[in-house]
Amino acid sequence: MPNTMRRKAAFFGSLMITQTMVQPSSWVETGIQMAKVRDRYLFKFTIELQARLDELNQRKKEAELTLDEEAELVGILELDRIFTLLNAKIIAES
Repeated sequence: MPNTMRRKAAFFGSLMITQTMVQPSSWVETGIQMAKVRDRYLFKFTIELQARLDELNQRKKEAELTLDEEAELVGILELDRIFTLLNAKIIAES
């Protein structure tokens, strides 16, 4: 699978669980926008990427995600965490 990386998610005794994720950087060109919120520009998902996140979350609730979709969801959620931290920093410093 392109744009994936392996990382250790958890250890349980001698059992290691690995998780595959789509690299968050794969959405930088097409899934990210800067939006003016009050007097600041913040990072936001495009309508299309937000819709995909919502769709994947719904499929996860219904236990219908494929392995590729799980990797995609993990990558989008990682990007969301990064943007949350960056946006908080932008707000705190202004």
